[in-house]
Amino acid sequence: MVSYLKSTPDSNGFFGDYGGADLPPPLIPHFKEIREAYGKISKSADFIADLRYIRKHFQGRPTPISHLKNLSESSGGAQIYVKREDLNHTGAHKLNHCMGEALLAKYMGKTKLMAETGAGQHGVALATAAAYFGMECEIHMGEIDIEKEAPNVTRMKLLGATVVPVGFGGRSLKEAVDSAFQAYVPQADTTLFAIGSVVGPHPFPMMVRDFQHIVGVESREQFLEMTGDLPDIVAACVGGGSNAMGLFSGFFEDDGVELYGVEPMGTSSNLGDHAATISFGEDGDIHGFRTLVLKDDKGEPAPVHTIASGLDYPGVGPEHAHLHKIGKVNYTSANDKECLDAFYALSRQEGIIPALESAHAVAFAMREAPKHPGKSILLNLSGRGDKDIDYVVEKFGIGEPA
Repeated sequence: MVSYLKSTPDSNGFFGDYGGADLPPPLIPHFKEIREAYGKISKSADFIADLRYIRKHFQGRPTPISHLKNLSESSGGAQIYVKREDLNHTGAHKLNHCMGEALLAKYMGKTKLMAETGAGQHGVALATAAAYFGMECEIHMGEIDIEKEAPNVTRMKLLGATVVPVGFGGRSLKEAVDSAFQAYVPQADTTLFAIGSVVGPHPFPMMVRDFQHIVGVESREQFLEMTGDLPDIVAACVGGGSNAMGLFSGFFEDDGVELYGVEPMGTSSNLGDHAATISFGEDGDIHGFRTLVLKDDKGEPAPVHTIASGLDYPGVGPEHAHLHKIGKVNYTSANDKECLDAFYALSRQEGIIPALESAHAVAFAMREAPKHPGKSILLNLSGRGDKDIDYVVEKFGIGEPA
């Protein structure tokens, strides 16, 4: 039997009913070029050897798994473990696909990388990749996110990237994607648009998943070595969904492992107060692909809110929409308060300051652990919280002692 990963998506980039590439005519040849180049070199021994060298000698892979003994004890019930993508170079999982995309761009003869960013981690990772390969870099970022994620803006600029503020609409991640696509068209001959998650037109949802698959491969091997068994529950936060796809993909063939995606519920379930696309979205098109979309009363992508800038997107990766539809992954949510409580708890009890995005997964584990005594929960700690500490302390204070 052909495995799920080898059979999905189909040749047109569809995961069941979702995905594809609905592009304006000027972009069709450029995405065809990307698709054909990736299809060719992703099986090349030279490309794979270069990527493995980068992962080991530049990124610092493999990242470890940590057993959260103190948080497990205070939560009660299940034992909680985290895959430490916060220890990947630049502080998040994003570099896994950014180095892959940059290496692809180099093979294609491109001289510039450009992208959108929300929390700034993708922007930092792409700017890092551009510096490593000696390429130009242009990052589009919403003005709200620039204010919230000032440390990452500084890092991008230090790494040599041009940061383009986006001031229209909601001034966050969706608008950053809109702006980047508009700027990409006239420079597509020399530039690769390195999409920052498992979203966008084919081949990006597949390609980013492939580059992030290393997280799942390492996690499965490491957990078996640590415990002699597989985890009972595997969970990760979901905005676009790249860190979750990376972790989940290591366990798709394991029937006894339950997979959970944790969406941001924001401040309430009212439209505009959250970014829980799978929980409340409907079929639609956004940014050149079909997926679940949060829509307003006019059928347009709705405003969203979450404390975590990297999750504030009114769509979701098409593979996540497919996995939800076929019941292969369970999707739930955590709200802003639960996220903040988890942020403080992990910092005080384990000495690990998580990204606010990752704290949604930690909140899920703290909530679920008491229900599963004798079981194990593995989370993807997708990023570290250096970028968030100024915002959190300014808005919410230093937190209560543990």
